[in-house]
Amino acid sequence: MKKQLILEDGTIFIGKGFGSDSETMGEVVFNTGMTGYQEILSDPSYCGQIVTLTYPLIGNYGINRDDFESINPAVKGFIVKEAVDFPSNWRSEYTLGEYFDMKKIPGIAGIDTRKLTRIIRQYGTLKGAICSIEKDPNEVLKKLLGTSLPIDQVRQVSTKNAYPSPGRGKRVVLVDFGMKHGILRELNQRGCDVIVVPYHTTAEEILQLSPDGIMLSNGPGDPKDVPEAIDMLKGVLGRVPLFGICLGHQLFALACGANTQKMKFGHRGSNHPVKDLTTGKIAITAQNHGFTVEEESIKETRLQITHIAINDGTVEGLKHLDYPAFTVQYHPEASPGPEDANGLFDQFLVMIEENKQEVTANA
Repeated sequence: MKKQLILEDGTIFIGKGFGSDSETMGEVVFNTGMTGYQEILSDPSYCGQIVTLTYPLIGNYGINRDDFESINPAVKGFIVKEAVDFPSNWRSEYTLGEYFDMKKIPGIAGIDTRKLTRIIRQYGTLKGAICSIEKDPNEVLKKLLGTSLPIDQVRQVSTKNAYPSPGRGKRVVLVDFGMKHGILRELNQRGCDVIVVPYHTTAEEILQLSPDGIMLSNGPGDPKDVPEAIDMLKGVLGRVPLFGICLGHQLFALACGANTQKMKFGHRGSNHPVKDLTTGKIAITAQNHGFTVEEESIKETRLQITHIAINDGTVEGLKHLDYPAFTVQYHPEASPGPEDANGLFDQFLVMIEENKQEVTANA
C-alpha cells in the first residue's frame, strides 16, 4: 500500500505504508539513535510529532513486552528507510507494523530518510502529513498549512491522578510532565518511596506529601505552555531538594528567571556528547528536546551552568547557587542509550541526605 509524506514546504515523498491505514499530521523531527526504536516510539516526549529515524533498518529485533517507556504511545507517526517484516530476537512478540496497527499509528517506509533529515537540518522542523497516495497533495498541503500544532501535549500525556510506587527509602515526589518509565525505574532501584503526581499539582499539594526530594520529569512541547508548573516550582524552590530532567530542566530555568527558546531542529538521539564543566569529563547522552535554555538569560539569575553540549554549545545542565537544586537537559536514565550519566540519580539522593543533615544541624 503506497503512501505519501507531504511537508508544509510542498516536498513530497512516496513510500510504502505500514502499521495503521489512518492518516496523520504532526511536527516532523528526526532521531539519530541506531537502536532503541521501541523506547523512542513509546517516549511521551514525542507527543504530536512524526519521528524520522536516520538509521536505515528499523524493526529488526521486533517489539517486546519489556522495553516500553509508556503504556500508550503518543507519537503521531513513524518514517523509516526500511521496516523489517520478519524480526529476529528471542524476546520479540510483534513486528513494528503489527504493533503500530494495534495502536492506530501510521508509518511510511522506503523513502530517502537522509534527504528528509537534510531538509529538516537546513530549514528546521516542519509540519508534515502521512496519507494515502490517492489523496490530492494540494488539498493535503492546504489543510496542513491551516493546521496549528498543539500546545497541550503535557496535559495529554501526564497522569490524570497521583499514584504511589512504594519503597523504604527517601520519599520522592515525581512530577509527571510526560514521564519515561525509566526515570521511575531508576528511583525504584534505589529504594525510593515515590509518589507520581500530575503536571498541574500545586506547591501546597506537593508539600503536604512531606517529600524528601522532588523530581521533575521529561515531557513534550514548549515549557512556556505549562505555566502551572512554573508557579509550582516557585513555591517549592528552596524548601525541598530538586532534580529535573529535560522539560523539567527548562521549567526550572523559567521559574528561576531565565528564558527558553525553540531550537532549529532540536537534539534527538542517543549519541550526544555533553561536557561537565565541574570535572571536565564528557559523557555520551540520550536526548529528546526541541527547546533549550537561553544562555544569555542565565546571567540575571542565581543559576550556574554546569554542563554544555559539545556539538553546539547549548546549555545542558544547571544548578541553583542558593538552594539544593540541579537539572540536566539530557536523559540520565538512558532509555535507550548509554549509561554514562546514570550516577546523577545517586547525586540527587546524596543532596537530599546532605540537606536533611543541614536542616537538623540548624534546628
